[in-house]
Parts: sequence; structure tokens; C-alpha cells
Amino acid sequence: MKLRKVTAASAVVLALALSATACSSNDKKDEGSSGGGGKVKVGIKFDQPGLGLKQPDGSFSGFDVDVATYVAKELGYKPAQIQWVETKSQDRENALARGDVKFIVATYSINDERKQKVDFAGPYLLAHQDLLVKADSNISKGTDLNGKPLCSVTGSTSAQNVQKTIAPKANLKENAGYSECIAGLQSGAVDAVTTDDSILAGFASQDKYKGQFKLAGLKLSNENYGIGVKKGDTATVDKINSALEKMVSDGSWDAAVKKNFGPADYKNEPAPKIGDIVK
Repeated sequence: MKLRKVTAASAVVLALALSATACSSNDKKDEGSSGGGGKVKVGIKFDQPGLGLKQPDGSFSGFDVDVATYVAKELGYKPAQIQWVETKSQDRENALARGDVKFIVATYSINDERKQKVDFAGPYLLAHQDLLVKADSNISKGTDLNGKPLCSVTGSTSAQNVQKTIAPKANLKENAGYSECIAGLQSGAVDAVTTDDSILAGFASQDKYKGQFKLAGLKLSNENYGIGVKKGDTATVDKINSALEKMVSDGSWDAAVKKNFGPADYKNEPAPKIGDIVK
């Protein structure tokens, strides 16, 4: 009788141990710390044509998506193992700090303030701040915006640049996403939208907007896009940099630029030197 009790108790302990081991294994897979059967969470934009756009069928397209997919592959993940997470401009640092994502590829300009909070791999694209205006607009320089309604996105470096140096007297309106800004430009609520030329080119090339807008062609700033990683995760930064170097050397970077920006006749800069300016 006593032997039976001991045996039953041992069975319970063994079952609990096996259950705990299984949970631990599943947790590790979900963290995205390695390839195999796990998932990796990657932050992107959902509303930026040509860069990061969620399609009506639930798929994703854009240059940032292609870069992230390539990087994930080099880290050991197949496309089906990528879980795309929307990361708006104002929440990118928090998403990394909370561990919501492994890395972020979302038109994330590298600057000194952000480098205090996150680490960057890259840069993988050099863009320039520009203006998108109506096709018949006479706005041709930054100072033309003074006294006029202008739209940008909350938390973006473009909004900060306008307020500090470009047009301090512009009537700046900040929205959560660029789609709202473009809608305001179309309706006449604002006279211009400002952000990186790569983003603006993506919107201008959409079928529903073709012929309505134009890029002013200004290089108001240099925006080096980096891949954001949680502060202190130097191992992941090094792996991503190696992946980006391979993407440039094997021609995949050029192919992704042509595929995503070609329709808008976007004049991109050459691929930047990986690892430059991120320290």
C-alpha cells in the first residue's frame, strides 16, 4: 500500500517536471532567440507604401519588409516564422525596451538621442527629408512653409527638424500616421507633407494618387535608416550587420530598391557603409 502511494506520487512529480520542461522549451522558441521551429517578432510600419505596407489580404510589402525578411533569413528564420508587429514612430523605443520585438525595420533614422535608448545596426538606406505638395503648388523651398499648414507624424525627426530649423513659423499638424497627412494634403487641409523622400515617393506612386502630388526635390536633411535593437544586445547587432553586408554584396539590396521605389522614379543614394555612424 505504501509502495503504491510512493509510486503514484513519483508519477505526479515526473509529469509536472515534463510539463515544465515543455513550457520552457516553447517559451524559448517564442522569444525569437534562435531559428528552428520558433518565431521572431519584427517591428515594421503598416501604412507606408514602398516601405512597410499591410495589404488588404494580410500580406506585407515594401523595402523595409524585404530588408527585414532577408535579415531574418540570415538569423535562421523562414518567412513563415516572422511575426510582423506594427511599430509607430512614437512607440519604437518602448517596443524594444519591453521586448515586444526582436528588431525594428521601420524608417528608423539614427540620431544621437535615439542611440541613448536603443542600439542600431546598419545603416541600410540614406534618405533625405523632403516635401510632398500638390502638383500645381508653388512651394519650392523650406521657408515657403512659414505661415502655412504642414503635416508630419508625431515623434518623427522630420517634425522636429521643421520646428527647429526649416520653418519655425509653419503651422505644424502632427498625426499618428502618414496616411492621415496624405489625406489632408489631398483635401487641402494642409499645403505640404514632410518626411523622408523615400516615404513620400511611396505614397506618390500609388495608383489612387498618381498625378496629384509631386516631390519638391529638397534635401533638407540626411536620414540614415538603421535597424533598431534592444539596448545592450550587441550580439544581435553584429549578426544583423553581417546580414546587411551580404545583402549589399550579393545584389539583393539593389534589387529591393528597384522593386519598391522604381515605379516612383525615386533617385536613391548608393548603399551606405554598414556599421558607419551607428557607434
